[in-house]
Amino acid sequence: MERIAVLTSGGDAPGMNACIRAVVRTALNNKMDIYGVERGYAGLVEGKITRMNHRSVSDMIHKGGTFLKTARCPEFKDIEVQRKAVEALSAFGIDGLVVIGGDGTFRGAKDLYDNFGIKVVGIPGTIDNDLAYTDYTVGFDTAVNSVLWAINNLRDTMHSHDRVSLLEVMGRHCGDIALYAGVAGGAEYVLVPEIPYDLDAIASSIKKSYLRGKTSNMIILAEGAGNREEIIKTIQEKSGISVKVTNFGYIQRGGSPNMMDRILAARFGYKAVELLMNGCESCAIGIKDNKVITVPFEQVKKAKKEFDTELYNIAHTLSL
Repeated sequence: MERIAVLTSGGDAPGMNACIRAVVRTALNNKMDIYGVERGYAGLVEGKITRMNHRSVSDMIHKGGTFLKTARCPEFKDIEVQRKAVEALSAFGIDGLVVIGGDGTFRGAKDLYDNFGIKVVGIPGTIDNDLAYTDYTVGFDTAVNSVLWAINNLRDTMHSHDRVSLLEVMGRHCGDIALYAGVAGGAEYVLVPEIPYDLDAIASSIKKSYLRGKTSNMIILAEGAGNREEIIKTIQEKSGISVKVTNFGYIQRGGSPNMMDRILAARFGYKAVELLMNGCESCAIGIKDNKVITVPFEQVKKAKKEFDTELYNIAHTLSL
């Protein structure tokens, strides 16, 4: 294999730039030509492909987002759109592709291999940590630490005003950001889509804690765990205590990647190039028990995410 390309697709995540850097420099140090694709699959279809060198990724390891840009491309499900992407790769003589992203990105990669035989390696890059086959994804740890920063700041003002704070974080189907940040930040209540909860019981608990002299509480809400306005209304009506909401939004997607995400990016990027050099045709990279693993895309699709109920129970126990 002489020429490969790298792209980022779907939602951006801290560490994507560090991952691109690892792919580029590993390829160059193995005497391979390396190309960057702008704006994910959409850019690939449009032929937005540029040859890269060592300087292309200089001063990138600490930057959030992705300098290759990213975009969602729902039309990539169409085989004729995929064909245009394959034609663009062929025009540059590219033999293999490294894709960095989440579940949708991996589906596109699998289609390229299944339908056209394009050799593709996937690197998990998403703050949601919602890919079941790997313990962690690039960007997750940085996002959690950003939420932890918000919790610490909100604590100060909630204590000052004797209020309950509800912090809404990302996690439509996976509550890992809320769970990990809630445990690390000492949140009294963590609401996630995987575990049912009782708002009446939460309101009663908040009221009792207020009567005991605890005048502020922190609720972490994953966006997929319920309607925040309804949650606030119920708690205020049942407890008689004011609830102030903060939607952390896209802030948790940005920022300089922390140590863990930079190390993951380096290990994954290096491994991706190694796999393509050694004949891997359709697989994703992950990490289990701190060891880099390789999983066929077919198994990635079949893997089922298991929520960490033990950590959730710890969160509940320590909040009492």
